[in-house]
Amino acid sequence: MSINQPPRATAAPTDGEGTPDARQLRAILITVSIALMAVIASVSGLNVAQTHMAVEFGASQTTVLWIINIYTLALAALLLPLGAIGDRLGRKPMLITGLVIFGAAGVVAGLAPSAGIMIAARVASGVGAAMIMPITLAVITSTFPEEERGKAIGVWTGVAGGGGILGMFLSALLIDVADWRRLFVLPVVLAVVALVMTLKSVPNSRERSPHSFDTIGALVSTIAVIGLIFVLQEGPERGWTAPITLISLAVGVAAAIAFVAWELHRREASLLDVRLFRERGLASGSITLLVVFGVQAGIAVVLFPFFQAVLGWSGLLSTVAMMPMAVMMMMASGLAPTMVARIGARSTMTVGVALATLGLALMALFVSVDGGYLSILAGMLAMGTGMGLSMTPSTEAITSSLPRAEQGVASALNDVTREFGTALGVAMLGALLADGYRGALDGKLDGIPSGAADTAREGIANAIEVAPATGSHAQDLIHAAQRSFVDGWQQAMWIGAAVMAALLVHVALRGPKSTAPLQANADG
Repeated sequence: MSINQPPRATAAPTDGEGTPDARQLRAILITVSIALMAVIASVSGLNVAQTHMAVEFGASQTTVLWIINIYTLALAALLLPLGAIGDRLGRKPMLITGLVIFGAAGVVAGLAPSAGIMIAARVASGVGAAMIMPITLAVITSTFPEEERGKAIGVWTGVAGGGGILGMFLSALLIDVADWRRLFVLPVVLAVVALVMTLKSVPNSRERSPHSFDTIGALVSTIAVIGLIFVLQEGPERGWTAPITLISLAVGVAAAIAFVAWELHRREASLLDVRLFRERGLASGSITLLVVFGVQAGIAVVLFPFFQAVLGWSGLLSTVAMMPMAVMMMMASGLAPTMVARIGARSTMTVGVALATLGLALMALFVSVDGGYLSILAGMLAMGTGMGLSMTPSTEAITSSLPRAEQGVASALNDVTREFGTALGVAMLGALLADGYRGALDGKLDGIPSGAADTAREGIANAIEVAPATGSHAQDLIHAAQRSFVDGWQQAMWIGAAVMAALLVHVALRGPKSTAPLQANADG
């Protein structure tokens, strides 16, 4: 089904420059990739420093989780409004402003004397990141010629997908060899380098729109994202039936419904024309990214306890163990545009989702305590390859569904989808793992003192910590917890595989027919 829209805007370079040559395009791609890496590395980096922050600030686990999650919450909530503002005011100025705010906030966070100042700095970092992330992709889609755009998007998606794992590796390395506060050095340095390169290499472009900015849509979308992301982040910690969780869910859902109704009312003057979701490209691309990033984030929740608690590895070695999946993901993201050119976007996405589904099934089938790392390696490699092949055409399908002048909005929508998928995957697969672990462990606690048994039910790390207090039952409790964790792993992986299989059917039947850019009367 196609929607014929009247021209909404035209985008034009504002620096007086012509079409960039190959050298300039390469410099632009490197610049936005470095800026994106700074944002992605900050999403996952502090996960490895939770205990260090708790000790230094005298903070509770809830406060530590807020230090980590408030960044993602601010980032996700502001992506769509700031992406649209960047389209109007100019993408280069928005990128420069975002890098300055992000870098300054990183310096403050690295020097923060208290948890309160750290949280404030993380909020500011999230605001800067929300300016940076959609603009990096919008610069690619508005600058690169059509024949080069797919390859550039492949690089962008590779950085977005594998950058988180690379950021965790570098963070774990810094934790091992230096102070945890050095974690902020990498994002700040990347932001400074990207800022210098942006000033030199990135051309400016902006939208000239006959309509006023959709302020109400921007505010309502922000409330909707905050409400729904808060539920996914805090539900596992506070309880899914806690009053604050239910209130946040109600506010998020109500705001989302209001946003759709308002955008339908605004039509051509809307922040996001929701009618475009009737198009195959936008709908299937968004659903694919939501599920793929959800499963990827959920797998990280499962893998790290497996490496650390079951195999007994350090945080650094555990992160190194994730690298093969990240490498395959980045390589496949670069290969995807070539496959799209040969067999089409829908076929490439289908192959990618099928490989990712196979990877989950392999991990569920062969994971074992005795098999160790090799029992999951094949599944990790298949999963990484599948995600890389599916992410690039999905991203291009989303950005190609909106006019060139609205690429900030298109890019922000792509990023919001990723953030929602990540939060949803962590919440769901984490809950499935915990439920499966407790269910399997209950039948293996005979002879264990009741107090230690209750502690062990809270998680495998708790079981290993309390095991020495059980005397002669210590090894039995550890082995029981490890086997129960693997049982919970299998339950989570099989459900994840079922979700991916459903996505496979959807993509095969309703995937995008092409990824040709949508031009909104480009001749103006």
